[in-house]
Amino acid sequence: MIKVLTATALFICSLLAAQGQYEQGMGKAFQLWGEGKNTEAAALFERIAAVEKNNWLPNYYVALVNTTTAFRTKGKDEVTALLTKAQNALDVELIKNENNPELLVMQAMIHTAWIAYDPMTNGQKLSGKVMGLYGKAQAIAPENPRVVFCKAEFEIGGAKFWGTDTTPMCTQIDKAIGLFATFKPETAFSPKWGLDRAQEAQKNCKK
Repeated sequence: MIKVLTATALFICSLLAAQGQYEQGMGKAFQLWGEGKNTEAAALFERIAAVEKNNWLPNYYVALVNTTTAFRTKGKDEVTALLTKAQNALDVELIKNENNPELLVMQAMIHTAWIAYDPMTNGQKLSGKVMGLYGKAQAIAPENPRVVFCKAEFEIGGAKFWGTDTTPMCTQIDKAIGLFATFKPETAFSPKWGLDRAQEAQKNCKK
């Protein structure tokens, strides 16, 4: 009986230690990202993902860090390297769950980064895919603020290109801001970004 209890206690302690390492690692990765050390942050998220194989969040952040960096990068080789890393990490998680709305938004963002880099080559090829991803995400999670905001933001870009009215999309951005106020992430590390971008887009809508 004592051996069983000892083994159980050791097992629980190992679980707690592993959880602590995960939380510490994620916290450190977010700190690096916040300091603008994107390469180091993405590398740490990659190492965490290699251990936490049943947790979609580390690979999600590998994709998010690399994609957001790509939006601010000009060189073809650099953009290609960043978005390839993002896509590879995201593919690992989409195979496990193709109906996770956060992953669908992330895929749409990767496509959007390609469009932003080379709109003449990628716009027509990827715009329909982006809208399809947002449509699927919205059907699954209509109250997710990132789904609502990112879809509206992408549509505004298209409307401005074609010279059409952006009022309906601006209304959706207002809705997204309201959703951010009530949205409850599932875990401490679940996605919660987007409010600042939505508020900035709202200001642009009112100009």
